[in-house]
Amino acid sequence: MKKITALTLSIVLLILLSGCGGEENAQGAGTADDPVKLTIWHNWTGQDAKSIAMRKLLDDFRTAHPEIELEDEPLPTDGLKTRLRTAAAADEMPDLFVMWPDAMTKEFVKGDLIQPINEFLDSKPEWKNNFIPNALDGYTVNEQIYSVPMNLAPSSLLFYNQAIFDQYKVKVPETWEELMKAIDTFNQNKVIPIALGNKANWVAQSTIFSTIGDRVTGTDWFLKAAEQNGASFADPQFVQALTVMQDLGKANAFQSGFDSIDETQMMQLYFQGKSAMVINGGWALANLVNNAPAEVLDQTHVTILPPVPGGKGEAQSTAGVVGTGMGLNKKLEDKQKEAARELLYALSGPEGQQATLDSSTLVSYKLELDKSKAHPLFVELYDLIQKTKISPVYDSKLSSAAVEVTNNGLQELMMGGNPQDIAAKIQSAQAGALGK
Repeated sequence: MKKITALTLSIVLLILLSGCGGEENAQGAGTADDPVKLTIWHNWTGQDAKSIAMRKLLDDFRTAHPEIELEDEPLPTDGLKTRLRTAAAADEMPDLFVMWPDAMTKEFVKGDLIQPINEFLDSKPEWKNNFIPNALDGYTVNEQIYSVPMNLAPSSLLFYNQAIFDQYKVKVPETWEELMKAIDTFNQNKVIPIALGNKANWVAQSTIFSTIGDRVTGTDWFLKAAEQNGASFADPQFVQALTVMQDLGKANAFQSGFDSIDETQMMQLYFQGKSAMVINGGWALANLVNNAPAEVLDQTHVTILPPVPGGKGEAQSTAGVVGTGMGLNKKLEDKQKEAARELLYALSGPEGQQATLDSSTLVSYKLELDKSKAHPLFVELYDLIQKTKISPVYDSKLSSAAVEVTNNGLQELMMGGNPQDIAAKIQSAQAGALGK
């Protein structure tokens, strides 16, 4: 009887312990013997060198940490942004996720969805102190740092095919007048001047208009308007920036139907030699190096949009951000939190930054490029960025509501919409989002 009682107690105790362990596993923390579970959402979906390099870092992390069960979900950039905002609204964020600086970071902090990493950063001063000046600003809210950039992303670069320019005796534009003249010459010869794929509607804003806006208004004005402190998007200078963008459309700078094709199809037009130029972000270089035909790649060079006459912005500047970072779910604790930090370091620490640079992608980290090993086009971009100021890209500073209105407004603008009306809509959206 005593043996039966003892056996019964043992079974009850085992069940109780299993129940506790089962609850911990459901939260992903695991037991001493079970793996810690982590989920990560990212946008490294393509066959470009950057995506391949980042996926390899994930695989290397799995190999180095068999005690961690890592489940990654790759999503295209647009899908990732939408999915994150849907998850944020439901408070069902993954454990780690690629996120953007400034506006998105502030929104996630306001929603109490992510946790700061100050303590972890401070424990690795050789890592923290090697970021370029102001690199952490876009991820800092009220002196709390929530992530670090994994790359440097100029969003507005003008890639051009020198062979096509030479064929029609066109000068690579250094002034706005030369740009408009080049557009006219290419149109006369049935060559697409600038390939554009704005189906996702952020492309025109991020890769073209953010730089045009800065060229016309200057950075200080834009930052004041974004904060709704001393400037308004209804001001004449912003209406003028919209008008400059509309004038490009009226001059047939882009192929017809540009709102019906995406960024990938846009790049294909350039790869096929059908367009003389394409305006895209620094992320496009890895795509060019890996996927452009040799006859196009060998003739491709990179520059920035020329200054706009009478504009207040700096000529040697282009729109961009320090780059995406990795957010950590606010709910992470104990072993999960420790494992997530290890993955953060693997992706954005010195080795991760070097892997990114080696993939023909710029970084916001102090690393010297080995020019003897890098592709000549990347060396060209690297040297260009060393002397170019990065001005704010609109979707990194504006509220989500204002970004959507801006993106839709630019589509309306290019179909003949009134610049003043569109400016008023953007102003109303930003003021409403900030409660002003």
